[in-house]
Formats: sequence, structure tokens, C-alpha cells
Amino acid sequence: MTWMSFDAALPIVFMVLMGLSMLIYVISDGYDLGVGMLMHRATDAEKDVMVASIGPFWDANETWLVLGVGILLIAFPKAHGLVLGELYLPVTLMLVGLTLRGVAFDFRVKAKDTHKRTWDRLFFAGSTLASVAQGWMLGRYVSGFGEGWNYPLFAGAIAIALPMAYVLMGAAWLIMKTEGELQVRAVAWARIAWAPMVGGLVLISMATPWVSPTVRERWFALPEIIALLAIPMMTGVSLLAVLALLRTPQVRGPLCWLPFALLVLVFVLGFLGLAYSIYPYVVLDQLTLWQAASSPEALKVILVGVCISVPAIIGYTVFSYRVFRGKAGELTYA
Repeated sequence: MTWMSFDAALPIVFMVLMGLSMLIYVISDGYDLGVGMLMHRATDAEKDVMVASIGPFWDANETWLVLGVGILLIAFPKAHGLVLGELYLPVTLMLVGLTLRGVAFDFRVKAKDTHKRTWDRLFFAGSTLASVAQGWMLGRYVSGFGEGWNYPLFAGAIAIALPMAYVLMGAAWLIMKTEGELQVRAVAWARIAWAPMVGGLVLISMATPWVSPTVRERWFALPEIIALLAIPMMTGVSLLAVLALLRTPQVRGPLCWLPFALLVLVFVLGFLGLAYSIYPYVVLDQLTLWQAASSPEALKVILVGVCISVPAIIGYTVFSYRVFRGKAGELTYA
């Protein structure tokens, strides 16, 4: 067996760190973006509880996005230039959405009742804009920024499907974090979002091999396809289990956490499928890990900083979720 040298393994280490950062961001910020997109369906009192359910977490969740993009910038500078060059406009729109959401979140605290609804609408608009932009970026990235009419169509499909996935995550979060009438309504919202989310997932899974020959060859080669069948099968079972839970009264009791946990599993499985599809590329069919990476000497210095910052971020995240575990109560401000 030939072992890879430490210098050759460093780009893989940073790719794993970047991928995990983006996965954690999509899951953690995904549910609060979903809550934001559900705001227009709630009463004024329910909106306060919804904001209270994500208030301790939503700002810190974006730290993972900063970490992921930071790793892309300093560990894979060639890929950073290519990716952001291709995605300049949707990245700008995403940042506008995230900024708008942040401003609305803070301003609604001090706003009078006559203005509070305006900030709630802006919170919804910012959440929706950021989610759609992220979906478009994911679609363009997965397809390797290909040219032709089918590539924008594929990206547009993901730009619709990803917000629906976030809405389902947000509803599952509210099922877990709230009680009473709002929890009942969250179950109904989740049941509505389930079908379009699953339908979009199925269509995208079918379209991805169509737009990318590399992905098609990876997934439909023997004997690999036999082992890879576990990913779509587990995803399907998890999604069906979510739907079954949403139809039982236990989901508003001791099993209130299970739909959210199963959806996290679905996102993890999707991440594993994506990672298998694009490896060893940072940009599909254009740049491999080693072509895009900084020098081994630079990566070793960066690794020291990562070994300090990542445990700190993980520790803070675990601490905040532990402190604010349990059901969200009435929103109050000191």
C-alpha cells in the first residue's frame, strides 16, 4: 500500500474542513432561513415566538459560512477566483438578503406596532432572497458552471427546491421548539412543504447526471452503483419517515425532535453524494484539489490557525445550543 505524503494530503484536509463548514451552515442557517420564510403565515404573537426560537442561534450560524468561504479563499485561491467570478451576482444578492434579514431582525425589536409588520416582511424577503441565491449558486457549482440552455434551467430548479427544503427544515425546527397552536400550525406547514421539497429533490437527482457527464459516469458505473444505492435508499426512507411522523399526534409530544433529526440526516446524505460526485475536483472538470491549493508551506501555517479557530467555533456552538435547549417561550426584551 502506498501512503500519501502529508503535503499531498493537506488539500484533502482543507477540502473536508470546507465541506463540513458548508454542510453545517446549510443545516444550521437553513432552518432559520426557513423560519424566516414562514413568518408571513403566522400571527403577530406567533412571529415573536418564532423569532425567539432562532434568536440565540441565527447570527452565530453564519459563522460557518464565513469559515467555509475563508478556507476557500486562503487554501484554494485559484478556485476562489473562479467560483466567485462565476457567481458574483448571486453572491451579492445573497449578501443583500442576509444583511436585510439581519437589519430587520434587530429593528423589529424597537419598532412600533405600526412598523413592526414592515420589518417582519423585510425579514421574510431577506430570508427568501438569500435562500434562492444559495440554490442558484449550488446549481451552477454542481454543474461545473457549464454553458448552454440546460445549465441555467438546472440551477433555476435548485433555486426553487432549496428554499422549499429550508422551509421544511424551519417547520421541523418549530415543531421541536414550540408548543400549542403554533406547533400545530408548524406541523401543517411541514406537511405542505414536504411534497414540493421531495419532488424537487427527485427531479434534481435525475437531472444532475444529465447535465454532468462526470457525475453520470461516477454514479452509474459497476460495481460502484451497488454501494451507492444506499444513499438514495436511506434518503427515501428518511423522508417517508418524516411524512409518517407528521401524520401522528406523537410528533407534537415526545417525538417532536425526530422530524428535524431525520431532515438533518437527509442533508448529510446529500452532502456525501455531492462529495463523491465532485472529488477530486474543487471545481468540477476544471480544477482538482492539488491544482487549486496553496503551497504546502502556506497550508501548514493556515492549519495552525484552523486548529485554534475551529474548536473554538465548535465549542461556542455546542455551548449555545446546550444553554438554549428546550422550548422557546414568549419573546421579551430587557
